[in-house]
Amino acid sequence: MIDLKLLRENPDVVRASQRARGEDPGLVDILLEADTTRRAAVSAADNLRAEQKAASKQVGKATPDERPALLERAKELAERVKAVEAEQGDAEKAFTAAHMAISNVIVDGVPAGGEDDFVVLDTVGEPTAVQNPKDHVELGESLGLIDLERGAKVSGARFYFLTGAGALLQLGLLQLAARLATENGFTLMIPPVLVRPEVMAGTGFLGAHAEEVYRVEADDLYLVGTSEVALAGYHADEILDLSNGALRYAGWSSCFRREAGSHGKDTRGIIRVHQFDKVEGFVYCKPQDAQTEHERLLGWQQQMLAKIEVPYRVIDIAAGDLGSSAARKFDCEAWVPTQQTYRELTSTSNCTTFQARRLSVRYRDENGKPQTAATLNGTLATTRWLVAILENHQQPDGSVRVPEALRPFVGTEVLEPKR
Repeated sequence: MIDLKLLRENPDVVRASQRARGEDPGLVDILLEADTTRRAAVSAADNLRAEQKAASKQVGKATPDERPALLERAKELAERVKAVEAEQGDAEKAFTAAHMAISNVIVDGVPAGGEDDFVVLDTVGEPTAVQNPKDHVELGESLGLIDLERGAKVSGARFYFLTGAGALLQLGLLQLAARLATENGFTLMIPPVLVRPEVMAGTGFLGAHAEEVYRVEADDLYLVGTSEVALAGYHADEILDLSNGALRYAGWSSCFRREAGSHGKDTRGIIRVHQFDKVEGFVYCKPQDAQTEHERLLGWQQQMLAKIEVPYRVIDIAAGDLGSSAARKFDCEAWVPTQQTYRELTSTSNCTTFQARRLSVRYRDENGKPQTAATLNGTLATTRWLVAILENHQQPDGSVRVPEALRPFVGTEVLEPKR
């Protein structure tokens, strides 16, 4: 949720953010009105309860002759308190709904526009020149790394088996990410992949993207699409000690996405699938440190991409393509030879205080007063990276060179086609 102080003091900033996102700025006025109504309802209820309390005290001090009238007055006030508390409850519900409807306020510097209006911040390496390149599916099947046919037989479309060296490649990637994270002060976590509704909602995934989420109705639990969700809920309703700097976690988990809005997109291969594995970095910090932590997350992602030796670019995502929780997001996109374009491998988002406010995650400032923390997240390795590795390191004879950093995990320098 956005900061109410910002809303009350600078509503035009929130309206401008909504417009930049391509969302309704009128929601700001709805929230302002709901906030005013709620505060008025709280004040009215408090005043009436105080009046009721005073009347009750008078009954105790009254003479026998005064008591009947005062009792009647107390009864009347009790009924009015009951009614005004109901009004307060309705006002609170309307306010919460209005508050939850507004996306995070973007930070200065976010590009305007939609999906195609990103800004390229950096390009690393030259796109790989491959004669008659094979795509990752053809390579994966010929090398015995990926089995899509049996994945579909067992689980349906957009499922797959990673087999042999394909499984070793993925495990090596995740191990590299875990090692990099722990060397840089992250606490490695293997979190739950099923979470409560309030945690999923708290991270902002039950808004516009709710159709992407798998729900286990019998238990009222949700399968996470990223371990960001569980890691954000890890410190819900807590006051953190950030006196020594940020708290950093790296979550290793399977992730699940329905891909409900992606019919006809990336149906071939393992670019857009229902289940994949990922190591996700997650940071809790003071709001004033969030920008620096965002740059650090991007730096760690670039270190990981250097380990797999693929050309990539860094882009600054435009406001209209941000998720509701993100105030700014950077993506790293690797070159894919068969598509002759760059495709996303990592994202890192600065969510400022948006998620922490929903989940009541706070820290104490220098005066000991509780303040809302900031949260950030960023991909450190995931299954999709196999696409970039296979296609960029393929050789004319159909073999694939294994990046040096992954060789200890895979056990070979070159993956040869199955004969």
